[in-house]
Amino acid sequence: MAQYNLNINGKSMNVDVDPNTPLLWVLRDHLDLVGTKFGCGIAQCGACTVHVEGEAVRSCSYPVSVVEDKKVVTIEGLSETGDHPVQKAWLAHDVPQCGYCQTGQIMSAAALLKKNPTPSDGDIDNAMDGNICRCGTYTRIKAAIKTASQNI
Repeated sequence: MAQYNLNINGKSMNVDVDPNTPLLWVLRDHLDLVGTKFGCGIAQCGACTVHVEGEAVRSCSYPVSVVEDKKVVTIEGLSETGDHPVQKAWLAHDVPQCGYCQTGQIMSAAALLKKNPTPSDGDIDNAMDGNICRCGTYTRIKAAIKTASQNI
């Protein structure tokens, strides 16, 4: 076990965990930030996506030992009121069906738009590759990202 001082959603948080513990489980089990979802456990589905220093990462395979002294943002920290342009566009385009993948999809889209506020279709496809939606709302996801890009 090791003591870690983490910067999560702009707040300093301390945890005492094994250095190899995936960030996902630290967030969910130790910090009670359950918006980040477990999907596959092998970084292939994107449900667990969070931002580390502005980069979209799969928290299920990202050890907590790597994030000390780095800024981590979860879906809870993207916007306190749910009014981030991506979140608003998601609702406007009625993207969620079952909703399970949506936090990861939103976090990937927000990271894309932070780097590239006017992405092409190819840019969107590349950034969202690996974010699986079992309900198949990919067309609406792309439309929502384009709408959000107009409001970033």
